[in-house]
This record gives sequence, structure tokens and C-alpha cells, in this order.
Amino acid sequence: MTPELENVLVTAGGHVATVTLNKPDQRNPLSGGMLLDLLTAFRWCASESEVRVVVLTGAGDRAFCAGADLGSFEADVSELERHHGRHRFVELFEVMQDLGKPIVGRINGHALAGGFGLACCCDLLVAVESATFGTPEINVGVWPMMIQAVLARNLPRKVLLEMVLLGDRWSAQQLKEVGLVNRVVASEELDGAVVELTNKLAKKSPAILKLGRDSFYRQQDMAFRDALEYLQAQLSLVTLSEDAKEGVLAFFEKREPNFKGK
Repeated sequence: MTPELENVLVTAGGHVATVTLNKPDQRNPLSGGMLLDLLTAFRWCASESEVRVVVLTGAGDRAFCAGADLGSFEADVSELERHHGRHRFVELFEVMQDLGKPIVGRINGHALAGGFGLACCCDLLVAVESATFGTPEINVGVWPMMIQAVLARNLPRKVLLEMVLLGDRWSAQQLKEVGLVNRVVASEELDGAVVELTNKLAKKSPAILKLGRDSFYRQQDMAFRDALEYLQAQLSLVTLSEDAKEGVLAFFEKREPNFKGK
């Protein structure tokens, strides 16, 4: 049974779970409660063996996520409490990276500030033509510290510096051209494009997807020689799996593989 949460809606079916930021009237802000619910939702997705792919999206058609809740700056809490509360961003980004399952970002509207960072934590992005992306923090005298590490691993250096230094919005098409967004579609084509991707992913071996996806993120911060040695070891694990043997056999027998996640 999917978890029932105040700020996030979780649905599942056909090996695909959908996690929806569910505060459309407020443009799906990353409040403390939203972050806690996202953590709960992704941990549930990680623990469910039937879930092979996760879709992350926002409710409504205005915003995927407009970023942190600026009202929290006026909240009656101490600066120390606010500092500790921001650690939820760290926990969420770590949980998403370590999920072991592909995350498809269904970008239904604007993805700004922390919402942009959240989008960048997804493995693949499908965005509507009208979506914009940006780090407007500099315009209000703040810096996108909590998402900078994520952005730096997803964007070319000069593109990122232009975004964080100027605070301008970028279109979905612009970010497709620099390699961040995978698909840009009309709003009426969004669901179809997401389903096409998730159906393809759900047919792959979940065991190999986990090993491969984990290796991708773990090797990115390694020294080159260390990465080569690590990846050689990971390849041995892949080839020892039942799914790898099944995949090769199916290829020679000219049939679809029957992956069991082992």
C-alpha cells in the first residue's frame, strides 16, 4: 500500500511509482513538511521490489516546484533550527541518488531554485515547452548552496555560472540544447512521452539497472584510475547475474528476455 502523506501523493502500478508534489496552489514549494514527505515517498519506492521506475512530478500545470518556501524565512524558529532543517535537502538528494531505480522527472511547469535542484536529481527529464528553469536566488541576495553540488554535476561549468550569477530563467529548449533535458514536448504530449520512457525502463533488468545506475553515480567523484578499477569489478558482478545470462541467451534465441531481477 502506498503511503498517505500530507504534501505528496504517491501512486503505483505496472512497476512504476509516481511521486507528486501536491501543493499546486502554492506552486509546490519545498517546505519542511514537503521535504519530509518526499523522503518518506522515495524511501518507500526504494523498499518496494515491485517498483522498478519512479516518476517525479508536480501537481497542476503552473509549476513543477518553485523552490524553497520563502515564508520559512519569517518562521518563528532560531537560525540554528533553520540550519538543521536544511539538512533534509542533503538527505533527500542522497536518497534519490542511492535509490537504485531510474527516476524520470515529469516537468509539468516551472522548476526554480530548489525545484531546479530537485529536477536535476532525476536521471531523465521530460519537460513541457512552457517550463522554465533557473536559480533566482541571487536576485534576492541569496546563493543556491543546497543545490549547487547537484547542478555542478549536471550542467556545463559556464552554463551553471551564468545561471547562478545572473539569476535569469532558461527555457526547456535551451536546457535541452546544453544536454540537461532529454525531451521537450507540448503539454498534451507530456504524459505520453513519460509513459513511453517508463515502459521501456520497466522492461529492463531491475538488477542490472541498479548495479549500473549505482556505478554511474559512485564513479563520478573518483580519480580516473580508481574509477576504472571499480568499474571492472562492477562488470564482473553484472556478468555473474542471472539476468545477464538470460539477456545473452534471449539475444541468440531471438526472443524478448524474461528478466527476474537476479
